[in-house]
Amino acid sequence: MINKKNRFIITSLGNLESYIRSANSWPMLSLEEEQFLSKRLYFDSDLNAAKTLILSHLRFVIHIARSYSGYGLPQADLIQEGNIGLMKSVRRFNPEVGVRLVSFAVHWIKSEIHEYVLRNWRIVKIATTKSQRKLFFNLRKTKKRLGWFNESEVNIVAKELGVSSEDVREMESRMSAQDITINLNNEEDSPDGKITTVMPYLKDNASNFANLLEKNNWGQYATIKLTNALLGLDERSRHIINARWLNENNKITLQKIANDYGISAERVRQLEKNAMKKLRIAIET
Repeated sequence: MINKKNRFIITSLGNLESYIRSANSWPMLSLEEEQFLSKRLYFDSDLNAAKTLILSHLRFVIHIARSYSGYGLPQADLIQEGNIGLMKSVRRFNPEVGVRLVSFAVHWIKSEIHEYVLRNWRIVKIATTKSQRKLFFNLRKTKKRLGWFNESEVNIVAKELGVSSEDVREMESRMSAQDITINLNNEEDSPDGKITTVMPYLKDNASNFANLLEKNNWGQYATIKLTNALLGLDERSRHIINARWLNENNKITLQKIANDYGISAERVRQLEKNAMKKLRIAIET
């Protein structure tokens, strides 16, 4: 069965070369050994069996992770994500199905690595639907050979992957685009030494520029109309309106104005009413 002398603890991913040497030194399992350990885990929940199954398959994770080195992501992170997929597959593996663990685990390993690549290859998530994910990984392989697609190549790729030609063009455009910083602070942040920012061009769905402009224009128009209408009043009527309606901090009473002019409060009320009528007519015309 399993050679006890080969048991060891895998080193941290911080030292990638040491980790790879340790993973490759773990012996591969024979069919009988794999079946024995898988049944111990599946039927008895033996965690030691799970650990041995995982450690003996780390070399396969490293092999798969290396095929994703062209995305410019840290190799250690790709391996770490693949290890998560390996652990998930070991937990779900049924030894009675009749396949080797590595054949079952490949799907889980690639799935976790795919998710990591899609999350980190670009700032903006480039693929969200199932067809977009299929296009993303297959187009990179094809474009290394062909470069930009012509119309016939687009149709061929679309037919092979079972997607529309529009989806192929859209994904090709997304993959060829570059991330742009929303707001560069200085020229040193810009690759060409020029300050480039897309901040002023971002759409704000919470605001309506047309309504805001209309509101500001109407406010200015109403202010001008009111000012001109006030100028059409005599000095006493203008003073009453200002004191009664345009003085927000200290609205003066009818009696106070009456005392200032030596008239009754009722007379002030009449003057106020006539002045308001004149203002309304002047503003509406």
